[in-house]
Amino acid sequence: MLNKPQLNVFVSVIIPVFNDSDRLKLCLQALENQTYSKDLYEVIVVDNASQEDIKSVVSQFSQAKFAYESQPGSYAARNQGISIAKGEILAFTDSDCIPALDWVEKGVENLLSTPNCGLVAGRIDLFFKNPDQPTAVELYESIAMDFPQERSLKKDHYGVTANLFTFKHVIDSVGRFDDTLKSGGDLEWGQRVFAAGYKQVYADDACVAHPSRHSYSQLYKRVARIVGGRYDRMMSRNPSSMEVAIDLVETFKPPFRSLYGIWTNEKLYGVQQKFQFNLVMLFIRYVTILEKLRLYLGGQSKRE
Repeated sequence: MLNKPQLNVFVSVIIPVFNDSDRLKLCLQALENQTYSKDLYEVIVVDNASQEDIKSVVSQFSQAKFAYESQPGSYAARNQGISIAKGEILAFTDSDCIPALDWVEKGVENLLSTPNCGLVAGRIDLFFKNPDQPTAVELYESIAMDFPQERSLKKDHYGVTANLFTFKHVIDSVGRFDDTLKSGGDLEWGQRVFAAGYKQVYADDACVAHPSRHSYSQLYKRVARIVGGRYDRMMSRNPSSMEVAIDLVETFKPPFRSLYGIWTNEKLYGVQQKFQFNLVMLFIRYVTILEKLRLYLGGQSKRE
């Protein structure tokens, strides 16, 4: 990295929201008094056709401004935020995230310090509703469905939009997010950035906290959204009948290796915890099968 840059670039933070006003308020509180100069950043909250009164929440915070997007999907909402952003740098997070007080500063610093940087993916720390008594779902998410940003960058060349920084000129170069996707748009966009030859950086010091889903109903929504996103990306490539058949066969393959891995996992303590972990994994398997069958029978992908 080069010497520490001058942090005098205007930043637009973009947050899509759909019926999440309580957690949005916590997110905006964390963004209201960042260590970055208040004159050099704005927070754009894009209401994605919520039933809740998002506008009144946004009006409570001086750094925030309200925008609206009727097309369902967080990537359509992010694109709306991009279209009105004033910043040379764009930062993305989600309404259920709580950024650290120096989040904007650290993200910008990493972005400006790296020549030809296309994106910076920051650290995402999961937290439990009750840290002393995590539910089986929370435990599963923290181990098997967390957000390994550094590994995702190295393996798949993307960072999730819960904690992502980029330049406006990079988006102008590679294009905005694919607004037809309900899930996985950050993967598709990040791989475009990589293919265009830009560097991608993991920033451990640019951190947001993200709640683990703590109930089966919340987990169901996340799994259905992820399955739908993968289905939409696959169908956009016009797959052959053989590819579709293989996808279905893989779905029904018994998860024997995963079940064995649970019983030997050192992060799980005791038979009861391992048994609960097994139940969550089998629940995810059940939801995945039902959701894929629904989609292949003509259903539409869901947003969370």
